[in-house]
Amino acid sequence: MIRLGVNIDHVATVRQARRAPEPDPVLAAGLALLGGADGITVHLREDRRHIQERDVRLLRPIVTQRLNLEMAAVDAIVDIACDVKPDEATLVPERREELTTEGGLDVVMHQATVRKAMDRLARAGIEVSLFIDPDPRQIETAKLLGAQAVELQTARYSETRTAEARRRELDTLQEAAAFACQLGLHLHMGHGLTYTNVQPIAGIPGLEELNIGHSIVSRAVLVGMERAVREMKAAIAATV
Repeated sequence: MIRLGVNIDHVATVRQARRAPEPDPVLAAGLALLGGADGITVHLREDRRHIQERDVRLLRPIVTQRLNLEMAAVDAIVDIACDVKPDEATLVPERREELTTEGGLDVVMHQATVRKAMDRLARAGIEVSLFIDPDPRQIETAKLLGAQAVELQTARYSETRTAEARRRELDTLQEAAAFACQLGLHLHMGHGLTYTNVQPIAGIPGLEELNIGHSIVSRAVLVGMERAVREMKAAIAATV
C-alpha cells in the first residue's frame, strides 16, 4: 500500500494572503487525516511565505501518523527540525523568487552542505529523505551521503503536454526508481501530481510514498478536505 502524504502548504498560502487566522492548516491536517491521509507534509520556507513555525509546532502532537517536514539545508531550519522532531525531514532546494520548488536538490554539487544537515537531523533521530531529480548520479550520491530515502521529483512528468513526452518521462522515472530500490533506498515521489495523472506513477514498482498538495487543496476548496483526500486515495489505488 502506497502512503499518501498530504501537503497542506497552500491552505497556509490562502491564510497568508490576508494575514488572517483562517483557514488554519492545522485544522486542515486533522481533516486530511480523517479523510485517510497516511501523513502530513509541510514546507517551512526561509521566507515563511505560507507555513509558519507555529504551524509546525502545533502539528507535531496531532499528527500521530507521519509528519514530513520539507526544508532547505540551512542551519536555522535544521535547528527547528531538531527541536520539533518530525518523523521525516525532506531536504529540498529553495529559491525565494520561485513560485514553487523547481527541480530537485543538486546533491552532487552541494554534498558538504547536505551532509552537514543530514548528520544533524540523523543525530536528532529524524529520518532523512532527499528530493532529487530522477538522475542516477543524484541517486547514487544520495546513497553515499547516507540518505534513507529519496523523493524523485515528478514535475517534468506532470508538466508534459503530449502522450509521447509523458511516456519518456515515465520511463525515466521507472528507471530511476529501479536504481534507487537496487541501492536499498526507500522510494518516494511527488510534485505536480493530480487526480488524473497519478495512476501511472502509483504503478511504479517499489514506490512507498507519494506527497501531493496543490491538487488536493484545490479540490478541497470545492468539496472539502476529507472528500478530496478520499478521492486521491481512490485515484492512487486505481493504478494502470
